[in-house]
Amino acid sequence: MALSPFLDQQPRLDAGVFVHDSAQVIGDVSLGRDSSVWCNAVLRGDVNRIVIGEASNIQDLTMGHVSHRNAAKPEGSPLLIGSHVTVGHSVILHGCRIGDECLIGMGSLVMDDAVIEDRVMLGAGSLVPPGKRLASGQLYMGRPALPVRALTAEEIAYLRYSAEHYVRLKRQYQQGV
Repeated sequence: MALSPFLDQQPRLDAGVFVHDSAQVIGDVSLGRDSSVWCNAVLRGDVNRIVIGEASNIQDLTMGHVSHRNAAKPEGSPLLIGSHVTVGHSVILHGCRIGDECLIGMGSLVMDDAVIEDRVMLGAGSLVPPGKRLASGQLYMGRPALPVRALTAEEIAYLRYSAEHYVRLKRQYQQGV
């Protein structure tokens, strides 16, 4: 695992966490139980904190970063990701908040202070501008991301299924089975 301190901050991993050897987890990063960070993903918690909930997965080539604290913004912009979240390949998450049971499509970009509420599906290649809020239970797509429609019951169930699939996959990597 590529875990690195930054100053006095060390990454913190709960039970069952998987970090691929090629990933980089740096500084003030907290990974919840059974979460996973995949090939060549970077979570850089140097100037603020990154918190990832239980059973969430950060897929290949994703970049997670934060904005620093300053006089105008004393809390800065931490990166906060809920539980049972799937973050697809090559996503950029910067100082935003993502609720529980969300799917962030491949190649998406979510900017500072954006809030994605629980149970949101963000289509591949979407852009969520700074400060935008995406409402729960919706599919969003586009640049900028706009609401397309309400999620179906099957899609809502899939959000949890996707996260659970990655829990099973990371266990296979850990156990070599």
